[in-house]
Amino acid sequence: MRTCEEPRPPNGQSPIALAAGQSEYGFAEKVVEGMFIVVNSITIKIHSKAFHASFELWQLQGYSVNPNWQQSDLRLTRITDPQRGEVLTFKELTWQTLRIEADATDNGDQDPVTTPLRLITNQGRIQISLKRRTKDCNVMASKLMFLLDDLLWVLTDSQLKAMMKYAESLSEAMEKSAQQRKSLVPESVQITPPAPSTQQSWSQPFGVSPNATSIGQYFDKHDMKESSYHLLISRLDLHICDDSHTRESGTLKHGMLGGAMQLTFRRMAFDYYPFHRAGDACRHWVRYSEAMETRGQWAKKLVSEFQSKIEKL
Repeated sequence: MRTCEEPRPPNGQSPIALAAGQSEYGFAEKVVEGMFIVVNSITIKIHSKAFHASFELWQLQGYSVNPNWQQSDLRLTRITDPQRGEVLTFKELTWQTLRIEADATDNGDQDPVTTPLRLITNQGRIQISLKRRTKDCNVMASKLMFLLDDLLWVLTDSQLKAMMKYAESLSEAMEKSAQQRKSLVPESVQITPPAPSTQQSWSQPFGVSPNATSIGQYFDKHDMKESSYHLLISRLDLHICDDSHTRESGTLKHGMLGGAMQLTFRRMAFDYYPFHRAGDACRHWVRYSEAMETRGQWAKKLVSEFQSKIEKL
């Protein structure tokens, strides 16, 4: 994989649907989604103008799950609402070991001598939720949850500085991608309920007649109002060591040794909503609390004041 200087145009229709000679969510999509994937090892290399990184996974498994993140009947792993013309699908990826390594490139902005950043974790999983339009399979919203158990991470100060530079180098590309998506105005298309077919009946258990009201309520319960990304670590032991001293001919150049610091975090969570508009409701957020209601009122007040100033100008 390689980072782009300028964001690519949005993806068109689903290649699976086009290869199957169809233009909407149908049998071919459901067959591919129902596959159970097992990979013994996989290596992903990422190249950027400032750094290059590699991700190595062992014993990777990918499969469909129901909205409660349990393996079950494949017909229960998707929720289709004909009235909205939308479908929800749920996936889970698990692995035994993950190794991450990043290092500065020769032509990057980093110092010529840098310490590679390395991280090795044990078992983990990623939970993926997708909301797509049935007429063209375009993704309307997604939710990605990165779940890790106990994690031990030893960092030197030079590695910590390098990590900040790596994140800074990626922020520009991510900002351009976010601006591109924000500039795409959603189409105000009136979606008419499609005629019932054999393929659509797969989303319902056999012998059960679909009820528009119950389907709509079930869809609302698990709907993603907006795209979001989440990281949850049960326990993180972070050791930061000072390696600023250098050695020449076996002797210490500086007269003072470096220090170390240990930080322990329990149930550490990061929630990122990149396309949330200022002043919009936050009740659908994963960790919503009453404190956010006060923050929402404060944000709405700031937005209204800003809009009034713009109108005067």
